[in-house]
Amino acid sequence: MNKEKATTKKSSQTVKGKLDISRSGMGYVIVEGMEKDIVVRPNDFGRAFHGDTVKVQISNDSGRGRRTEGRITDVAVRNQSTFIGNIGINKNIAFFKSATEKPMPDFYIPVEKLNGAIDGDRVVAKMLKWDKADKKPEGEVVSVLKAEDVNDMAMKEILIEAGFPLVFEKEVLDEAMKLSEVITREEMKKRKDFRDILTFTIDPVDAKDFDDAISIRNLDNGNYEIGVHIADVSHFVKPDSILDKSAYERATSVYLPDRVNPMLPERISNELCSLRPNEDKYTFSVVFQITNRGEIKHKWIGRTIIHSDHRFSYEDVQTIIETQDGTHYKAILLLNDLAKQFRKVRFDEGAINFSSQEVRFTLDENGKPIGIVVKESKDAHKLIEEFMLLANKTVAEYVSKIKINQEPVPFPYRIHDTPDEEKLKPFAAFAKKFGYTFDTQDAAAVAKSFNNLLKDVSGKPEQHVLEQLGIRTMAKAIYTSKNIGHYGLGFEHYCHFTSPIRRYPDVLVHRILQECLDKNVKPDKKMDEKCKHCSDKERKAMEAERAGNKYKQVEFMQNYLGEEFDGIISGVASFGFFVETVLHKCEGMVTVRDLSEFDEFKLDDADYALVGMRTGKKFRMGDAVKIKVVAANLEKRQLDFHWVQEEGLPELNIAKSKVVTRKKK
Repeated sequence: MNKEKATTKKSSQTVKGKLDISRSGMGYVIVEGMEKDIVVRPNDFGRAFHGDTVKVQISNDSGRGRRTEGRITDVAVRNQSTFIGNIGINKNIAFFKSATEKPMPDFYIPVEKLNGAIDGDRVVAKMLKWDKADKKPEGEVVSVLKAEDVNDMAMKEILIEAGFPLVFEKEVLDEAMKLSEVITREEMKKRKDFRDILTFTIDPVDAKDFDDAISIRNLDNGNYEIGVHIADVSHFVKPDSILDKSAYERATSVYLPDRVNPMLPERISNELCSLRPNEDKYTFSVVFQITNRGEIKHKWIGRTIIHSDHRFSYEDVQTIIETQDGTHYKAILLLNDLAKQFRKVRFDEGAINFSSQEVRFTLDENGKPIGIVVKESKDAHKLIEEFMLLANKTVAEYVSKIKINQEPVPFPYRIHDTPDEEKLKPFAAFAKKFGYTFDTQDAAAVAKSFNNLLKDVSGKPEQHVLEQLGIRTMAKAIYTSKNIGHYGLGFEHYCHFTSPIRRYPDVLVHRILQECLDKNVKPDKKMDEKCKHCSDKERKAMEAERAGNKYKQVEFMQNYLGEEFDGIISGVASFGFFVETVLHKCEGMVTVRDLSEFDEFKLDDADYALVGMRTGKKFRMGDAVKIKVVAANLEKRQLDFHWVQEEGLPELNIAKSKVVTRKKK
């Protein structure tokens, strides 16, 4: 009897989760903390789309081998409201059919909301409403996509698939335009004035918004005062305003190869808040008093006003560092020397020295890739990085010490957990094959082992594979109010304070920081929810950026069909191995199906390799191989390679007979 009651109670339970609709049309709601997903049949989707956060009522439990099933009762959060697809018009009735692979209903489009679209046009459409009495959602055409601009269409599709709006709503733009750029006396009284102190920005040569600047001056006591000044976005974007709600929805800017999809309108990101040279700007600053030995003697945090004297590119600063000459060269060289000292201390205290290469495409006026540039992190980048890290760390440390009723202030920390033990063990065993020992007894030992390995492996053939595999053992950094520190950086307290133009968590940090300084903290009960939202949007932005880069890789390699290149195996799976070309840094796949004429290959997880069952031939991650480009599918963003057997190597016999293994008696 009791058991029956418990089952009935569970069956009527309503939970919240994310809806994942398969291509077949079946839905699965993923609920945190539940072992199994809840199955939802198409007739029970209600008004939910793929990716939406939904409330689902469980209709049966999963006992006796049955799957847990349910029906969706409400949509809590829409994953996306904008879609790409085609318009169909029949007798003054217009419908929009989405191009997504996930099943979803057509939208009814009122004729007055077609915005010039005609039958058959490829368009961007937005869902306006879906009332209970309506069989279909109602939408409007946002823009008509031109068939000849394939690149523009592809980039927009990537953004929409990731759930990012392509344009700002009119009311958002109107609110931004009403903001004043006038520096008022009333506001200046609330701020420390840094306009007479040497200040400059250091950014990429093609940057349009400048959200951080550095000031420097000598003090009478022989120390240096160095200020890290960040655009004061929170002065303009007020909580719960239309601008704020729009910024929160996006949560981050998205950087595709040929464009930026910004978090904030240009009026804010490129004008009001951009720390352009020779203009007075409002900033939020962390100011340090530092000795020439890199010792920090004093810290000050507060709102300021600055006047940038010069705009440097990274290339400008690198040239000054290398030649020890140029505009403000003494200040640049001093900052570089201090940054190196900070960097050494960080690594001595447990930070992990992973390095990475950034691949960028050179594009023509139509967005077509005509070249590839590999950007390496040089001293100029590291200079800025160290001072931004120092500011982020200082702000997090300050807020962490403040308590409200003995409780910590709800705050969006940037945390990074220790490595996944299940991933670390096989990696340590793999590294040992190359002669590198790994101490896994605790987190500090792991960090030290990583740094020793990265130092020893530098310049050796196995460097690439061990660096890549090492990164894969790492946890993902996220935002959360539960501070556990940042393992990769070796910081006990860390947050994002330095990029509020492009990251919403930084805006939250600025607001809470000011409340702490004013001793008027209003704890945000929704902080965990906001942190999760920002982490999710960051992940979607990264996926969109990867998709954009992959599209450009495929588009670029279309010019090389049939040609052979040297490559490095960058990943292995049961269905084949991935290869990154040495010359272009473009990744494609060699499938086991294409290798079947040589042998039957099976995945060896422990060795990160595909192994021939008869020949013993290995394709291991990090191995050098030669490949031929055989297909470049833009629609799927996929490159197909064939393995080329090089001359001078023992040939694999072509044999399609099954491998026979004798059983031991």
